Amino acid sequence: MFDFIIKNKESCARTGIFKTPHGEIKTPIFMPVGTKGTVKTMTPDNLNSINAEIILANTYHLMLRPGEKLIKKMGGIHKWTNWNKPILTDSGGFQIFSLKDITKISEEGAEFKCYLDGSKHIITPEKAIKIQTDIGADIIMAFDECAPGTSSKSYAKEAMERTHRWAKRCKKEHQKLAKLRKNPQALFPIIQGVTYDDLRIESAKFIRDLDLPGIAIGGLSVGESKEQMYHTLEILNPYLPEQKPRYLMGVGTPEDLIEAIDRGIDMFDCVLPTRLGRHGAFWDLSGRHSITNKKFAQDESPLDKKCTCYTCKNFSRSYIRHLITENEILGMHLLTLHNLHFLINLTNEAKTNIEKGTFGKFKQQFFKHYKPKNIKHVQ
Repeated sequence: MFDFIIKNKESCARTGIFKTPHGEIKTPIFMPVGTKGTVKTMTPDNLNSINAEIILANTYHLMLRPGEKLIKKMGGIHKWTNWNKPILTDSGGFQIFSLKDITKISEEGAEFKCYLDGSKHIITPEKAIKIQTDIGADIIMAFDECAPGTSSKSYAKEAMERTHRWAKRCKKEHQKLAKLRKNPQALFPIIQGVTYDDLRIESAKFIRDLDLPGIAIGGLSVGESKEQMYHTLEILNPYLPEQKPRYLMGVGTPEDLIEAIDRGIDMFDCVLPTRLGRHGAFWDLSGRHSITNKKFAQDESPLDKKCTCYTCKNFSRSYIRHLITENEILGMHLLTLHNLHFLINLTNEAKTNIEKGTFGKFKQQFFKHYKPKNIKHVQ
């Protein structure tokens, strides 16, 4: 079922097709994040209009509310959300470990306080797999410990080794629950090791040898520099299985997508395009901008003159600036739609150029115009 076929290659960059019970995913691909069972401000029709092929849902949030049992009773995540294409669920590990002040980690799993009501919960590797089995996504993630990018080597090694032991338990539980699934699910284990080359290579070898349908790279874009992230991807590449999709977790700026595709990555996700959309920011071919800038008040042009999304075909920067200034939901929706389209279209352009053997020239041309800026992180 979960066959991955590589179609084209240009150096390390590649295109492929990953088959799932709810359709094929053409890689490289950006996956919009629907944390609580919805991509914020977007309908399924909106997502189809921008050619989204797969979306994410968050195990941690759905477990807390409404609960995986309710989702299962409603027929599973696809029927419940009316999304008939592939869905990926993360394990909840990143959310738990980002709440380190209210989390206790042990060999058994992670105990944490619910941010909603303060109640105590524990997620073990086995429970993470059971929850995701009930939710019913096509691709599910192993439970891991995501160490911060500034971690000491001793802590990074400890977290990595625990992640490896948990991955083995996840695989065992995944096999045990196979008969309970309405549709098969692909389990992706996660490489950790912060930015320590030897730990990352050790982790890649261990995770590779689990021989599961795909492989994920976690613990990047969590405090390290971009240069460190790109270096880590480079040193990992020779140790990643060629015939399996490679998923770089939580990474989604335009420049990072291009650099990671160039280093052999197939799948991406990030909350950034939706978060920026709700806070009045957008991308065009020159970089990232705030729509509330006064220079846009009388600007009749679209967000991006070369963009073909609904927003850019129908509305001016001036009007969208007005909507955001007035805190209108339509403004947030229009920016979100554009931002998601921008990233999905960027990966589609990358695919086209890899197929033509011109990805190197495409990358060079992209960075000739696109200038990443150091903008304060949006909360």
